[in-house]
Order: sequence, then structure tokens, then C-alpha cells
Amino acid sequence: MAHGKDIKIISGNSNIPFAENICRNIGLRLCRTDVDTFSDGEICVSLHETVRGSDVFIVQSTCSPINDHIMEMLIMVDACKRASASRITTVIPYFGYARQDRKAKSRDPISAKLVANLITSAGADRVLTMDLHAAQIQGFFDIPVDNLLGSPLLADYYSKKFGENVDDVMVVSPDIGSVARARAFAMKLGLGLAIIDKRREKANSSEVMNIIGSVEGKRIILYDDMVDTAGSLCKAAEALVEIGGAKELYACASHGVLSGKAVELIEQSEVKELVFTDTVPYRGEKECAKIKYLSAAPLFAEAIERIFQEVSISTLFR
Repeated sequence: MAHGKDIKIISGNSNIPFAENICRNIGLRLCRTDVDTFSDGEICVSLHETVRGSDVFIVQSTCSPINDHIMEMLIMVDACKRASASRITTVIPYFGYARQDRKAKSRDPISAKLVANLITSAGADRVLTMDLHAAQIQGFFDIPVDNLLGSPLLADYYSKKFGENVDDVMVVSPDIGSVARARAFAMKLGLGLAIIDKRREKANSSEVMNIIGSVEGKRIILYDDMVDTAGSLCKAAEALVEIGGAKELYACASHGVLSGKAVELIEQSEVKELVFTDTVPYRGEKECAKIKYLSAAPLFAEAIERIFQEVSISTLFR
């Protein structure tokens, strides 16, 4: 039982190739739209085909420039709502502001909740995303949220890469906060788990790292949900080799934000290969031989078709 008469997929400017790849997997084409700006920077959205009675999916990663991309998405939602779309799902492969999910100190905002309120108030009926930085953000929304996992894609990649020769392979969580997702990832691969414990002994001092678990002589897979500046990742890799005695370093994450000098740090790091899904487009000035991308578009395409048909998507989490 479909919710609307057909599927319409609309893309903002954040990751058009990703939206086009979703369409190819479903057998559709992107809706004809223009997302431009006026001379003063105001965003202008024009839909060039009808969405009346359709199940509309707006694909927009809220990556850099994050505020522009969030505003584009909100305006597209409003345009579809006013054009009498049957249902509007915001497909947010990478959900920005997710790190601001609680008050870390007095007078802090909870920006993730604010963004959730904006999306709901604009008129979205549903959210489809992947690997929220904090799972509790699903509760910030008063509409259904489907939080897909990138770990099956990454686990499948490494199971093919290493085959059955995994006696010396171990998964490492780069910090205490990522232990739960790293443990689930290690269980998918049937591997052991070690943890990096990062501490700063005093202000403006360098981080002291302790490794919980033996990694000596091991091939390591550092697993996290996202890599932004790559500082923590590269320091963890350095500690695993110099302190822990690891043999080889691999790393993976669902979202490659890669801001600032991240690519330069990765090139100079101990990491042999870094694997992302393509939820965030690569924005480096030049290619980095260490960085590899897996496509998450087929997973999102399957989820979109299941949402349209009102079929459970729980099987996608396996």
C-alpha cells in the first residue's frame, strides 16, 4: 500500500551525484528543480514539475556549507508542502549539528534539537538518515525517523578484503564515546575489540593516550561514525603503532566530513587506507590515494522504495 501516487525525488545542491545514484537504483530521474540564490544570498527554489499527491523525497546532506544546505532543505520542504505533496520525507545522508546534542556546560544550546524542530515545523513528515552521531537525536523529532547504518556496507568491504585470514585483525574504537558502535561493528566481523582512552592531563597540554587491549602485531581497523578534522584519528593511529605496536592501520567511517587540513593529516598519518561511504562528497583540492569511497546510494534507494510501499525496513539493518 503506497502512501502517494508515485515517488518524486528532489535534490538540493549538497550532493547531487548521490541523489542521481539513488534515482538510477530505483529507475527514476531527479525532479527538475532550480536551487539558486539572489544577489544578496537569499535562496530561491523553483519546482518545474508537479508533486501534487506524490510521495516526495528531498535528498540533502547537511554538510559544508552547512547553514546554506539546511536552509535549502527547509525551503524545498515548504515548496513541496504548498504544492500539495502527499508526504514529504527529508533524506539526510549526513545530519549536521548532531554533535551538539546535549548541554556540555552552562548556557550551551542544544542545536540538534533546534534543527529537528525546524525540519518538523517546515512541514516534513518523515526523516531518513544514516548513522546519527548520537542515536538519541531520533527522539528530538516528533515525526518518524529511520536511522540507517553504514556498518553493514563497511563490514562487507572488510570481510571481502581480509577473507578468512583474520586471526591478526582487530577493531579499535578511537575513543570511549564510540565503543558501542565499534563493538557492534566488531561483532559483525567476528573480531576482537580494543579501545583508545584519550585524556588531557592539564589545559593546553598534549593528549595522553592509553590503549585498552593488546594490539601488538595486529592489523587494526579504526572504526567511527565520522571523520571531521582527522586530528583524533591520526593521533589514535600514531599511538596504536608507537605505543601499542600495531602492524598495519586501516580506518573507516560512515561520513567523511574532512574539514580544514584533514586530507593533509591523513596523507601524513600511519593510516594505510581510509574508507568512507559517499554521504558527504569529497571536497579536497587534490585526490588522496589513501581515501576510498563506498556507495550508500543503493541502501538509501532500497529504504525509499520500502517507505513508499509501507514495507518494513528493519532487514536493511542486517
